[in-house]
Amino acid sequence: MGVRNTIGKYLSNHAETKENHWDESLNTHYYKTSKDKGLRALEDIIKNSPSYELNAVSAEHGEISMYVKKGKKAFVVATVIMVRPYQTAIDFSVTTESALPFDLGYSSKLIKTLYNELNKHLQLITDKK
Repeated sequence: MGVRNTIGKYLSNHAETKENHWDESLNTHYYKTSKDKGLRALEDIIKNSPSYELNAVSAEHGEISMYVKKGKKAFVVATVIMVRPYQTAIDFSVTTESALPFDLGYSSKLIKTLYNELNKHLQLITDKK
């Protein structure tokens, strides 16, 4: 993790996961489930939490969007893609709504929180080969 990346993480209001991210905690997570069950698990987490408000679900595109209502306000888009039978990738994109152009790492922390919640509901694949 370079100094520039670390500073950029805190001086931005946006974070997203991807394959081979410089911050390992923001790498794409793979779960042993189908696309539909992954979407349903995300939807259940959102509906059962007072912190989140469901915005839209697109099962055809494998996307769910939501708002974070408690604490700092944020908009989250989750993408669920089945790469193989019972190997589903879930990625997040978070933008924090703020008067300032940075969120001091809140968007990255929110992604980690969402992954921790998903890990309670779905089986994480640690070796995706």
